[in-house]
Amino acid sequence: MHPSVHGAVTPDKAALIVAETGETVTFGELNRRSNRAAQLFRKAGLAAGDTIALFLENIPEFYDIAWGAQRSGLFYVCISSKLTAPEVDYIVRDSGAKLLVASGELGAVAGQLTGTLADVALYAIGDPIAGFAGWEEAVAAMPDAPVADERAGIDMLYSSGTTGRPKGVRVALPEDPDIAAPNVLSMLARGLYGLGPDTVYLSPAPLYHAAPLRWSMTVQRLGGTVVMMRHFTPEAALAAIETYGVTASQWVPTHFVRMLKISEEERRRFDLSTLKVAIHAAAPCPIPVKEAMIAWWGPVLHEYYAGSEGNGLTTINSDEWLAHKGSVGKAAYGTLHICNEAGEELGPDEEGLVYFEGGGQFEYHNDPEKTAETRNAKGWTTLGDIGRIDQDGYLYLTDRKSFMIISGGVNIYPQEIENRLITHPRVADVAVIGAPDPEMGERVVAVVQPVDMAEAGPELAAELTAWCRAELSGVKTPRQIDFAEELPRHATGKLYKRLLRDRYWGGDGARIV
Repeated sequence: MHPSVHGAVTPDKAALIVAETGETVTFGELNRRSNRAAQLFRKAGLAAGDTIALFLENIPEFYDIAWGAQRSGLFYVCISSKLTAPEVDYIVRDSGAKLLVASGELGAVAGQLTGTLADVALYAIGDPIAGFAGWEEAVAAMPDAPVADERAGIDMLYSSGTTGRPKGVRVALPEDPDIAAPNVLSMLARGLYGLGPDTVYLSPAPLYHAAPLRWSMTVQRLGGTVVMMRHFTPEAALAAIETYGVTASQWVPTHFVRMLKISEEERRRFDLSTLKVAIHAAAPCPIPVKEAMIAWWGPVLHEYYAGSEGNGLTTINSDEWLAHKGSVGKAAYGTLHICNEAGEELGPDEEGLVYFEGGGQFEYHNDPEKTAETRNAKGWTTLGDIGRIDQDGYLYLTDRKSFMIISGGVNIYPQEIENRLITHPRVADVAVIGAPDPEMGERVVAVVQPVDMAEAGPELAAELTAWCRAELSGVKTPRQIDFAEELPRHATGKLYKRLLRDRYWGGDGARIV
């Protein structure tokens, strides 16, 4: 299926609702608006296989442009609205985008690009940006009929850049050019989660990230309604579930942590009885956090493990998870393997790199060396995550290989330490990294964002150290606890650990506060 089909059959049905305002875009409107976008792309000289870029916050036009690119055979690159001008410039140039659409709200950054992107067609939505043409005026002049050479396009997304420069994940255009041809995600959405035309789907995260973009577009493909939050807050998300009768939703563990920090009395104010499916991914969820969410929402939580690369997928429902706590599930797309550094397959419960066999193929754009690093001799692919598979075939993630701390010759994975610290009632967020140490090589450092910054200091540090020692071995207990008002966390929930590490490794390893 495809929004264009629903635009013809159920034109007055809501394809999109903006949670904060109730603004609604029907399937009929989405069909016409995406057609105008596709017509503009053709007028700009873009042909199937070309690339465009979007530098937007969560606004309704995001879907107009994405679906317009999808139905005109383009690669569409969605750029984080949090990036600086040099970072945006890098992605636009690296991707080979010939056209960029930016939001007027991001004009302070986008306006710096006119000198460096002189060969790129520039359009602004909303407030004008000097050097950019007006998007609304341009598409208004376009016909709302499909382009004559419709062909299925696909996203080309860049990594968050949490450990280095962002990498563009490029897969081939769909073999079937039919814009309404089924894809793997739409089949999984129906088969695993029962998503369909009756679905009301809450998307609380930024659309430039793979999961919110792909899953919300899949809901629209299936004829369901997307409720898009412009900005996430715990109370607003819970209110949206009640207000719009949300039946399905997409989250990251950080959302759960923030919702669990509000009082039980506040939580009970909201009627969440319509929610049947709460999907979460992006990072391993601490066991106590997920236990608390299942106790609150019931067995509606569904977790998966996958990457923007689309090379494989594992899934697990609440009942399975309660029997295999900490797991991210069994393979639902591709075959799982755990291998050591030499590429040799390991047995059950042995820890190593997680590989998928037989899933989707991908490459990192303009980076053949990085692409080659993801393959082993058998052609299996890895995202760089460390984990193990139990006797029943369930995968447990330890951490990313690139985040590993080596202290005194011992390998330490920060995720376990972070999972312990985040459950402390006085901790709002935490990142654990390795800092230089003259004796041990690296020492374990926890950078903590307290619930109340006024409490930051030696007393809280000692309390958190004792909290860790109660469940973790001495080598895993942080040797140093520093405090920060806010961590450099991507809006999708991922930490920019590279930025934290640079503060310690860039100079003398001094404290950041």
